[in-house]
This record gives sequence, structure tokens and C-alpha cells, in this order.
Amino acid sequence: MSTLGLPMPNRFEPTICFSDQPQIRADTADPIAFLQATPDDRRQWLQALGLGRYAPLLSHLANTPANIVGVARFITHPDRVKFPDLRGVDLSGLNLTGVNLIRAQLHQADLREAILCDADLLFANFSGADLTHADLRGATLNQTIWAAAIVNGCDLRGSHGLTPDQSHHLALQGAIVR
Repeated sequence: MSTLGLPMPNRFEPTICFSDQPQIRADTADPIAFLQATPDDRRQWLQALGLGRYAPLLSHLANTPANIVGVARFITHPDRVKFPDLRGVDLSGLNLTGVNLIRAQLHQADLREAILCDADLLFANFSGADLTHADLRGATLNQTIWAAAIVNGCDLRGSHGLTPDQSHHLALQGAIVR
């Protein structure tokens, strides 16, 4: 069994045993070890940190330099993730249906072909993000920021909360609004 030593509040044991993977030992919150772990181990790690609600988001991330930085923001400071900081993270192609990313910082994130149907994205910042062919049908998008976002083919049909000006501007940029 692999053992991951996690920095956790006193209510948790200092180490957690996971599946039959090669031993991974991290004396600190180690985003590289996290991204090398299996999706099931990642879910257990997040549960142990009290971040289980982010398992759909973080359990299938690719092990890339951008994601190492993004994961580090989560697991090194689990008390600060109420508003997820996902700047520059690669979420391309992931199915994140129904995910709660209220006030998420998604600027410069790679969301190409990501599925965010019915997601709660209120106050999310998509500045400079690439949402090419992303699926946001039915998403809640009140007070979102879209400056310099790439939205060609992004499906926003049935989404809620965009202003008429935002809808018009996004349609001009290639988004599917209606």
C-alpha cells in the first residue's frame, strides 16, 4: 500500500494508506505526488484534506507543469480554496458537469472541449481562457468576466446569467449563444 504523509488538521491521522500503488511518500503537500497518484487515490487524498467536493475537478487532471502549480494552490492551503484559483490550469477535455466553481479564477486556463454543463460558475473569471468548443450548456454564468477569452465554438445555449451585452459580444467572438 502506498503511504502519503499529508499536512492535515489535528483531527486527521498524519498518514493515510491508499491503494496498491508503488509507495509514494510526501512529507509535505506534494502536488507532483498528487498528480502521479491514481484518480481513486487523489479522491481519498482530497477527502482527507476536507476537499472532497473538488474530486470531480482534480481527480483526472493531467500531470503538467501548469496543473502542478494549480494543484499546489489547493493542497498546500486547503483552508483557502473556497474560491478556486485555477489560473493557467489545463482542464481541456474534462467532463466537469455540474461542478461548483463559484468565484473561480480561470484566467489563462485551458478549457478546450471541457464539459461544464450545468456548472455553477457565478463570478468566474475567464479572462484569457481558451474555451474553444467547450460545452457550457445550462451553466450559471452571472457576473462572469470574459475579457480576451477565446470562445470559438463554445456552446452557451441554455446558460443562465449572461447579460445581453455579454451574449452579443460572445456570439461575435464565435460562441454559440442561442
